[in-house]
Amino acid sequence: MSERLVPTDRTRLRRRAQRGDFDVATIHAIVDDAYVAHVGFVVDGAPRVLPMTYARVGDALYLHGAAANAMLRAAAGTEVCVTITLLDGLVLARAALKHSMNYRSVVVFGTASTVEDGIEKRAALDAIVEHSVPGRATVARPPTAAEVHTTLVLRVPITEASAKVRTGGPNDDDADLDHAVWAGHVPLRLVPGAPVPDERMRARELVPPAPDTLAR
Repeated sequence: MSERLVPTDRTRLRRRAQRGDFDVATIHAIVDDAYVAHVGFVVDGAPRVLPMTYARVGDALYLHGAAANAMLRAAAGTEVCVTITLLDGLVLARAALKHSMNYRSVVVFGTASTVEDGIEKRAALDAIVEHSVPGRATVARPPTAAEVHTTLVLRVPITEASAKVRTGGPNDDDADLDHAVWAGHVPLRLVPGAPVPDERMRARELVPPAPDTLAR
């Protein structure tokens, strides 16, 4: 039986609740497939949202940025809201207000805590690199002690979260089915292009990453 998170007042879906999912495997899969998380928090009484790279390790999200970043420092030790979305398609309906999108999304609520342990911090930074390109952390130069010191890593538990998924075509009313306009859905996906080498590369014979290894 799949593990499920317990809905809370913040994660319980009130609109289109049938699209909600609290299955841990579903939530983790969406988090793992995406590249960008939008992190919302409050600084001096005002809302802020930052797009950030991230990685999931077990039931925790790891975020990172410059230790000198005032907004990121302000998020440490406070409640944050992390949203992650994958756009899977455009839904074109016969009626204008029935247009929609197909998507997979996750919302996570939790307290962002600063990672102080050196081993965990380095592992989190490696995981963030690996999340972008699997295997990259093993070939790239590892961060120096100074670089680790000037980087802030935050941990957010994935224990209060929910997923929401829409699939399929439009939900037109029967009265609109005779309206003479194309209706259906247009699938979308993120496709990597051919790698473009840095012009300063000195070892031209090195093999670039294959595009299919970068695809989600």
